[in-house]
This record gives sequence, structure tokens and C-alpha cells, in this order.
Amino acid sequence: MALMKSFFTIFLTLFISKLHASATDWQLSFQNPATDLMKEVVTLHNGILIVMTVITLFVLFLLFYVSFRFSAKRNPVPSTTTHNTIIEILWTAIPIVILVVMAIPSFKLLYKQEKSDSYDMTVKVIGHQWYWEYEYPDHGNFYFESYMIEEEDLQKGDLRLLTVDNPLVIPANKNIQILITAGDVLHSWAMPSMGIKTDAVPGRLNETWINVKEPGTYRGQCSEICGRGHGFMPVVVKVLPENEFMAWVNEAKNNYAVNEDIELNETLDNEIIVSKNKIIQLEETK
Repeated sequence: MALMKSFFTIFLTLFISKLHASATDWQLSFQNPATDLMKEVVTLHNGILIVMTVITLFVLFLLFYVSFRFSAKRNPVPSTTTHNTIIEILWTAIPIVILVVMAIPSFKLLYKQEKSDSYDMTVKVIGHQWYWEYEYPDHGNFYFESYMIEEEDLQKGDLRLLTVDNPLVIPANKNIQILITAGDVLHSWAMPSMGIKTDAVPGRLNETWINVKEPGTYRGQCSEICGRGHGFMPVVVKVLPENEFMAWVNEAKNNYAVNEDIELNETLDNEIIVSKNKIIQLEETK
């Protein structure tokens, strides 16, 4: 009994100490929740973990008890009992009840993760081999691409494999609708601290949403094996206060705007150059 109590004490200490921390070495649980949805995911996980632990310990106790109580040494003449109706009904009905009790909050949370009653803005995410493209249809319809920064180009403080040139920028405390698709193969846009892992499927538009409370930088990765560059598609979301976000939008419109009035004409003296981030610039021909 003392050994079992010590085991639970050590387990709970390790579990709780990591529960509300950001990603760290030897972490046992989730990252610090950045959204209310992720908080509900953690709460559901903890509840199911308790149920699983109790069931596992109960089954383990039964195995030891049966092995001890009905060993050949203690029962030289084995029992001829083959059925017990009450026990068979119980071990069928009780698991069904447990599964139903766990399924109800799970289904509610899954439904809640897909849609919200209202949105303050929409962002479209498009997965490519092997980078992300972000569109802002509510703010001038500009878009840009987000590539991982190679190891040799990292600055001091940058995280290897988790740093990009252009992060997704959103405002804090706003309901953000996120539409996710792919332009080539299957990808998966995953943000662990926000409780999001949504597949990007070519020809299909999947939907989710977030509302991040605290400004900051949040990181994730593509969670679908989409080819040789699969491990080099980080997701970086930069959350800003609303006034700073609007200032960024005004700047981004100039940096990423596509001038649709420009027409390709062989008689023009200017040459149209499209940069990596879809910024169209004019350069005089020499």
C-alpha cells in the first residue's frame, strides 16, 4: 500500500509540474494552452487518463488475484464452473457505460473545434511542398508564403526547424476562422498549444478556428508525411494586440500586395519580376 501511494505521488508530481509549462526537455504532457479550446482538450485528456489508470490498475489487480487465488497449488481440483450470467452481463455493460460517458464530452469538443457562432476575421492556409501560404481575404486579399529558415541562416535565439521567414500574424482575443487546403499533396496544419491539427487536402476546404488570449509567438509543424521535405514545414503564428495587428496589416498590404492592373505586354519597356513571396515589382530593363 505504501509502495502504491509513493508511485501515485511521484506520478502526479511529474505530471502536474509539466502540465502548465511550455515545451521543455523531457516534457510529459501538453504545452501551455493558448486557447480555451486547448484548455478543454487538456481537461478531457486528464479525465480520461484517470479513468484509464483506474481501469488498468483494476485489471492488474484481478490478474494478480486470479493467479494467486486459483493457482494449481491452491486448487488441485479445478472448478467445473464455466459460466456466470451476472458477471458476464456486468463485464459487457460496464465498459459500454464507460465508453458512452467518455464519448459524450469528446463529441461535444470535436464539434466545438470545427465552428464558432461568429468570426472577426478569416485566414486561408494552403499547404505546398514544402511551405505554407497564408491569405487574408478580409484585409485586402493579400497573401504571402512562409518558408523555414535554413540552419545556416538562423539568428541568435532562433529555433532550429521551427523558425520561418514570414509567420502567420493574427490579433489576440479575436475569433479567427481558419480555412485549410493544399495545392499538391496531403499536409496537416498543427498547432499543439492551440489544440489544432487539421488536414490540408487538395480540392477540399477544411475549417477550424482559434481565439488566442495572450500575444506571443506560437509554433507547430506539418503533421502529415507529405514527402521528403515533411520535417521542414514549421508553422509559426505571431499573435499581436489588435492595434499592432492593424498596423502590421497596413504594412503587409504594401509588402505583399499584388497589383492586378499590371498587364503582360511584350511592348512594355518594363519587366515584371515575381519574388518568392508573390510581391510583384517593376524593374527597368537595361
